[in-house]
This record gives sequence, C-alpha cells and structure tokens, in this order.
Amino acid sequence: MTLATVITLIRLALIPVFAWVAVGYGRTVDAGSPEESQRWLAAAIYTLASVLDGLDGWVARTFDQKSLTGAILDPLVDKALLMTGLLTTTFVNWGSDWHLPIWFIILVIARDLEIIIGIWILYYINRRVPIKPLKIGKICTVTQMIAMGWIMLHFTAIPLMIPTIIAAIFTIWSAYEYYMMGYWQLPRNSRS
Repeated sequence: MTLATVITLIRLALIPVFAWVAVGYGRTVDAGSPEESQRWLAAAIYTLASVLDGLDGWVARTFDQKSLTGAILDPLVDKALLMTGLLTTTFVNWGSDWHLPIWFIILVIARDLEIIIGIWILYYINRRVPIKPLKIGKICTVTQMIAMGWIMLHFTAIPLMIPTIIAAIFTIWSAYEYYMMGYWQLPRNSRS
C-alpha cells in the first residue's frame, strides 16, 4: 500500500468523525447552548481532510505512487467528503440562518447525477470513456468548500448568500462544460 493511499484512507476515516462532531454541535445549538469548541473542531477536521486531499495527490505525483486503487478511491473519498460537508451545512443547525439553502444541495446533486449518467451513456455507446477532470470542476469544488467554510466559521462580514451564489454559478458552469465534453465524445450520428 502506497503512502498516497494511506493518506486517502485517513481522509476517509475523518469523514464520519467530522459528521459526528458537526451533528453534535447542531444538537448543542438546538438545546440553546451552542458548544463553540465543537464547531471549531468540526471545521478543523473538515479542513484537515481537505488539505490531505491535496497532499495525497502531491505524494502520488511526486513519488510516482499512482495506483489503480488510488485512482478509484481518491475521487470517491473526495465526493464523500464534499457531500458530507454539504449535507451537514444544509441540514445541521449551525445557528440562526447558518445553513446552505436546500436548492443549492439539489443543484450540486443534479450536477453529479448528470456527470454519472453521462459517463454511463458514453460507456454504453462508445465502450470507453476518457475521463478528464476539467479546471472548472476543480474551481466548482473550491467554491462549494468556501461556502461550507463560511457556515462552519460563522464568517459574517459578507452575507452567506454571496459565496453560495458564486458556488452555484460555478456548479452550473461546470455542469455545462462536462455536458459539452460528453456531447463531443458521442459518435457524429448520435448527436442531434
């Protein structure tokens, strides 16, 4: 097992820990006595898992530790971490009006379903799918993480709706770019 894979497994183990701490914090908010140390701990765990995402990729590239396991596991852990963060920042009580709107998580899930269904269709038609992450997809993920961080850190200098709308714009933009990438992979006679 490579060091990059070990780091990915550590990230995977941090996801339920983050969710447990975040839900625990939400319960203290519901009880009327928010335990702010839990909020900070949840934010720290999420940040650590996010930073380790960059580290495992760097280790894999720098020390030539690319593996099929890592290539499959890393994006799954990325998506699990992101969805857990989105679910907790939407449905856990982080304080008065401190949550992502439900329409935002629906938008993110719709984009992910579009990508998964598109891959399935392309594989069914072409029997292969060259998967190439797009830069806009990475920007989309970063903006989504910033919106979640806004909630976890209770950053009040700028209204929460601003980073949420920015993340929504990049989510829609990336959905369009992935759609077009898939469209151009279809055989010419399948395009309409």
